[in-house]
Amino acid sequence: MSKSLVIVESPAKMKTIHKFLGSSFTVKASMGHVIDLPKNKIGIDLDKDFSLEYVVIRGKNKILTDLIAESLKVDEIYLAMDPDREGEAIAWHLSNKISKKFAGKIHRVSFNEITKKAVLDAVKNPGQLNQNLVNAQQARRSLDRIVGYKVSPFLWKSVGRGLSAGRVQSVCVRLICEREEQIKAFVPVESWTIEADFQKKDHPEIFHAQLEKVTLSNEKEAFSVLEKVEKASYEVKNIKLTEKKRFPDAPFITSTLQQRAANKIGFSASKTMSVAQKLYEGIDIGNDTVGLITYMRTDSHRISDLAQSEAREYIKKEYGDKFLPSKAPVYKSKSKKKKSSQPKVEAQDAHEAIRPTSLERTPASLKNMLNKDQYSLYLLIWAQFLKSQMTAAIFDSTVVKISADEYIFHASGSIIKFHGHMIVDKEIKELKGGDSEKASSEQAALLPPLAIGEELLKKEMEAKQHFTKPPARFSEASLVKALEDYGIGRPSTYASTIKTIQDRGYVDKIERRFHPSKLGVRVNGVLLQFMPDLFNVDFTANMEEQLDAIAEGEEEWVLLLKNFYEPFEENLKVAQEKMADIKQQVVETDEVCDKCQKKMCIKWGKYGEFLVCSGYPDCRNTRDLEENEDDSFKESLGEPPTCEDCKIEMLLKMGRYGKFWACSNYPKCKKTQTITIKSGVKCPEETCEGELIQKSSRKRGRTFWGCSNYPDCKFLTNKLPQ
Repeated sequence: MSKSLVIVESPAKMKTIHKFLGSSFTVKASMGHVIDLPKNKIGIDLDKDFSLEYVVIRGKNKILTDLIAESLKVDEIYLAMDPDREGEAIAWHLSNKISKKFAGKIHRVSFNEITKKAVLDAVKNPGQLNQNLVNAQQARRSLDRIVGYKVSPFLWKSVGRGLSAGRVQSVCVRLICEREEQIKAFVPVESWTIEADFQKKDHPEIFHAQLEKVTLSNEKEAFSVLEKVEKASYEVKNIKLTEKKRFPDAPFITSTLQQRAANKIGFSASKTMSVAQKLYEGIDIGNDTVGLITYMRTDSHRISDLAQSEAREYIKKEYGDKFLPSKAPVYKSKSKKKKSSQPKVEAQDAHEAIRPTSLERTPASLKNMLNKDQYSLYLLIWAQFLKSQMTAAIFDSTVVKISADEYIFHASGSIIKFHGHMIVDKEIKELKGGDSEKASSEQAALLPPLAIGEELLKKEMEAKQHFTKPPARFSEASLVKALEDYGIGRPSTYASTIKTIQDRGYVDKIERRFHPSKLGVRVNGVLLQFMPDLFNVDFTANMEEQLDAIAEGEEEWVLLLKNFYEPFEENLKVAQEKMADIKQQVVETDEVCDKCQKKMCIKWGKYGEFLVCSGYPDCRNTRDLEENEDDSFKESLGEPPTCEDCKIEMLLKMGRYGKFWACSNYPKCKKTQTITIKSGVKCPEETCEGELIQKSSRKRGRTFWGCSNYPDCKFLTNKLPQ
């Protein structure tokens, strides 16, 4: 009979951990949360100190029963959930349930990495449940539940049924909407520069320079100055030589890993976390199954002494002493606070940074054992940790000032003197866009040997026009950075937040940039009109700081909920009293109904704005607003099809799952037809002669590409093959 039971969250860890611990341990999985607030009601007693009603999650009764049964067969239990607030809450709920029948000892253990040493050390030195982390999780869960259950019905009345609001997600949508407003309001500002190519006498190399300290706002000013400097004589006035160092970035934390993965390998935040989870939980590397990276939900840059010692040995062996700093570098972790003048405070340091569990497991040695996504992400993590423990790169930088009568040109160049940490990028060619590529671009601006007072020859000179550009729409990486900078949510929640606002149709991702949908703009407008303080960036960031304070034992979680709920309830009541029912508002237009010739009106429905005949209910004609319709899209559809039942032309409509053809005789005829968008790309399946066409899923409304020969060919892909 086993003497001990280890309960983990994920079944993916069970086999690996059991192998490390041996036959005296039984390892079972809880499959995530087993107990939570009820789904069909708020589950919080708002009148009695916010007591929470916990229930067993639907479908988890058998899991809980089995775990309790297993607990009765052993002497000790080790709760080995993930080392974060959610993991602590899962362990707490299980402990409460199991302890009602189990009389033995219940321990809390956590694994920062799934390696034999880490697992054995954790079991040998178990701890206790951290009630502060549990309270922080309860506070966060309660806040999110209150906002969701109280504000979402407000949206149902003002905009449409089925919509939802979230404490963090709605602020995220607000950032995207406000960026879109900035882009629309942007007015380009013109400016000009004077640029020239110079050459040293009797020297073939040409170098580039730019006129400095002159503001040129239009063509007239630019050509007036150009005329003067073209007639000038050119002489080296000053030369400044400096040595510059480029230090490596810190090892990854959750947010920086998501940003780097988005920029370098095109991963979404959710995909990054999914792949990282697999690398953490364990990969079969031939003769062993082992976790390849440390825990991936962390905001700490801390590295264990053992890991740093091993890294220094590896660097010395592979690269030599000159690539090894005199002492191990220390990267300071900061809390992710909003942009403000307030000083930052130290972040929680319960975890390490994200790093490989062993540098000896090089990406090259594992390439045939990992799939493409796993290899790409592991390569980033491995390389960044190695670089972070190495010396700085050293550049010799030269800045030259060239006089042109009363004007001054500026030229600069640099050459790498010592690669330092950048040697890692140099050796790993897959790291495109790394420090070595930056260095190569800098070295392209090399300057010839020059002396003060030396005359130069002008080869080319021109005036160039420039215009300021609007702020860029958020990419996955820049949105994560904005959330981090403003302190909205926490790194562990970024992926789910970004996925949620896309799934709910509030934003669209077009060419890797986020655009607010009409629905997102309308929902954001309603929330800001009636609840501006609740969905305020500063308010949300301050709430995150208070949740961190609860995790540190510095604040009471029930008191936080009280202080939040009293003004929230009052503000919600005021909003409901003032609210005009947007859904009932009708705006008359100059558009004429093609059935009865009366004017059409704009109304707001569940899927956005649409035109409805003012003669309703006598005339029930409706159609989409076409003011923003993409002409190329309409042209790609060709002539409208004919209804099979009525034999009349069909109309283009917008529904929950996108655009579709509908009979123009609606509601008498409710015949519809899906829109087929051809790609012109042949199906990749060898024996298939079909073409890839765009489709959409009924469950999520997402688009994908499938074979035109379905169901005979079931090929599917999210991206068109190149």
